[in-house]
Amino acid sequence: GADGLIVLGPGVTDADATMTLFNADGDPAEMSGNGIRCLAWEAVRRGLGDGKRLVVSTGVESRDRREITVELDDSGAVTAATVDMGAVTFEPAEIPLRAPSAFDLTAEFHGVEYHGDAAGVGNPHLVLLVDDPAVARVVQHGSRLEHDDRFPNRTNVEFIAVTAPGEITMRVWERGVGETLSCGTGACAAAAVAHRRGLVGDHVIVHVPGGDLTVDLGDTVRLGGSVTHVFDVDV
Repeated sequence: GADGLIVLGPGVTDADATMTLFNADGDPAEMSGNGIRCLAWEAVRRGLGDGKRLVVSTGVESRDRREITVELDDSGAVTAATVDMGAVTFEPAEIPLRAPSAFDLTAEFHGVEYHGDAAGVGNPHLVLLVDDPAVARVVQHGSRLEHDDRFPNRTNVEFIAVTAPGEITMRVWERGVGETLSCGTGACAAAAVAHRRGLVGDHVIVHVPGGDLTVDLGDTVRLGGSVTHVFDVDV
């Protein structure tokens, strides 16, 4: 029932730990904003980092390092984590996207025409603006839009609406997973798209079925939210 599988590995060079991610369908994935915040919970429990800051490697290059700041309760367990996700890109080659521009894309399925933008947050996203995400056909249409021919690596699909000043409501179809309760990279992509369109400011609250995330936009994007331990399992 999990969205994916994350493997916590030993640190390399200047990183405290490494993260390897697999989606629910078994395919490897580039990045998960919420996943790396969950990984921080386990890493701190195992004594990695200094209890306030954790550097995680998600790849072989220095740009694949992610810095996480954590909040602890009285027992020393992580209760919230904020990760520097790096910069959001709208460059088609970096997303990757087979189109002249990432802006003002249209997609049509079963007579419904969607409008939005593509963005890259270490993985590809198609952010669609809809009237009401609650009634959007996320499952029926997201599964098809994931395989849009313009995205050579497939794509995550966000259905978003600006519902209050500085606030976005979002549902998401995650590539290789399906509809999920939350998506950290999707929240970053959605906030960046809405910001570029002048719909929100630099600080954005993203409401998803699993709770609220905060996104702070600048030269890089910071993603924050609570982290809750559910259970331990031995395999």
